[in-house]
Amino acid sequence: MKNWVLGRIFLAAGLMASAAMAADKGPQAPLSDADVARQVRHELVMYPRYTIWDDVNFGVSNGEVELTGAVNQPYKKSEIENLVRRIPGVVSVRDELKVLPLSDFDDRIRLQVARAIYRDPALSQYATMAVPPVHIIVENGHVTLTGVVATDFEKNIAGARASGAGLGFGPVVNHLQVEHPAKKS
Repeated sequence: MKNWVLGRIFLAAGLMASAAMAADKGPQAPLSDADVARQVRHELVMYPRYTIWDDVNFGVSNGEVELTGAVNQPYKKSEIENLVRRIPGVVSVRDELKVLPLSDFDDRIRLQVARAIYRDPALSQYATMAVPPVHIIVENGHVTLTGVVATDFEKNIAGARASGAGLGFGPVVNHLQVEHPAKKS
């Protein structure tokens, strides 16, 4: 019985010491938008269901986060919003993520385009990344490429391979960004 009483006393003392230490810290300084943005980016990168079929972008202003882009499953929209909402320093979330139509036809196009892009020798090094940098957004048969590649050459190859997959409607929209653009003379 004595050990039980001593254990409770130590537990209570530990809890009071923890509370006193937390009170000594005082109010925390508000996080800057840059700090919030770093944390939002971290959460998105760590989100296990984020794939090459999704394109999520965000902006932060005065702790307000705006999510834009597209996801291929409805649950991703709500999960991503909830992840961002829990980040310290986030005041509000404006979720403008579009949920792409659920379509077997669009899924076939996604796979064909991904195979065409990531099997090309110029782009195959990206295929082994956890989330490869070329994102393939397909909406009702229309293909848009987003993400970042290293060179103009890679951007052009990705666009050509996506166009050559031959299943989509209309031209492929190539919104890939180039990390090291060629210098114009």
